[in-house]
Amino acid sequence: MRFSLLIALLIASGTACAATLSQEAAQHGDIEVRVSLDPAEQSGNAIATVRIHAHREVVWSLITSCPESLVLVPGLVSCQVLETAPDRSWQMIRHVMNYSWFVPKITYEIRASYDPPTRVSIERVSGDLRVLKGSWVLNSDGEDTLAHYAVDLAPGFWVPQWIVRSALRHDLPKMLRALRSRAEARQLQNP
Repeated sequence: MRFSLLIALLIASGTACAATLSQEAAQHGDIEVRVSLDPAEQSGNAIATVRIHAHREVVWSLITSCPESLVLVPGLVSCQVLETAPDRSWQMIRHVMNYSWFVPKITYEIRASYDPPTRVSIERVSGDLRVLKGSWVLNSDGEDTLAHYAVDLAPGFWVPQWIVRSALRHDLPKMLRALRSRAEARQLQNP
């Protein structure tokens, strides 16, 4: 699946939809994360950047892979490519999230558009989410890749506030660290 990394992490959060969003910026050591939540913490957005000591093509191969997404994204239990453009410029993908035992599974479909190896854009097509729009931008910096991730999300149903906070403050950096770790290990295997 392509771009499931972006989506899955913020499933439990929300979209940047109000001018009254509360701002929160955090440095997670090596990962920069900015989060905005609405006052009820039911929608918001996130922007994150991580430096990865691997070529951009290696990172690209991970963020556009369903099997890798299942390993990297907390709560993602299913990733299925439904349709692929003949020129591979886009895919329709179905995700199923099982974030917590007391929150029902969330199923949604996205259209992921690709500009290899620099950009992946996603947008909700159908499913349990009301709004989902995001992107990965991969910039080369010598032998490294700067991976920039952004997402706007609104679940369209009530989500416990602690899940939203946890997804944005803990799971997003966790996912980015896992991406970096896997990309760097793969780079070492295939220099």
